[in-house]
Amino acid sequence: MRIAIGADHAGFVLKEHFRQTLERLGHAVDDYGTNSEAPVDYPPICFAVAREVAQGRADRGIVIGGSGQGEQIAANKIAGIRAALCNDLYTARLSREHNDANVLSIGGRIVAFALADEILALWLSTPFAGGRHQRRLAQISELELRP
Repeated sequence: MRIAIGADHAGFVLKEHFRQTLERLGHAVDDYGTNSEAPVDYPPICFAVAREVAQGRADRGIVIGGSGQGEQIAANKIAGIRAALCNDLYTARLSREHNDANVLSIGGRIVAFALADEILALWLSTPFAGGRHQRRLAQISELELRP
C-alpha cells in the first residue's frame, strides 16, 4: 500500500515511528513533514497528505498532531477525504468498517507507541463493510459537490 504521512511538531516523534513501522511492513511511505519538533503549522501538511489520497497517488493517509483534532479537520477540507480521529481501537475499526476512512488522524501526545501500533494495524487491515454504509457515503460525496 502507498501511504502519505504528515505531522506537525507535536506529532513528529510518532510520525517517525509510524514511518519506520510502515516501511518495515513493506508499505511505500511518502513523508510530507515536518522533519523536527520545531513549531510548524499543520494545515499545509494535512492538505498535502489529503490531496495525495484524494488524487489517487496514495492509497491511504495519516496525519498526526498533539491531539489529532485539528489535523482531522484540516484533512477533511479536501473533497473525497474521510479523515477519522482514532485514538482508540474501537474508533479505528469503525472508521474503516462503517465510514471507509481514507485518512487516519491520531494524537501523538495522547496515544503511546504500543497502542498507536495497534490502532495503525487495525486501521490498515479493516475492510469497508459496504451495504447500508455505502449509501451514507454516497450522500456525503453528494454534499461535497454542493456550493
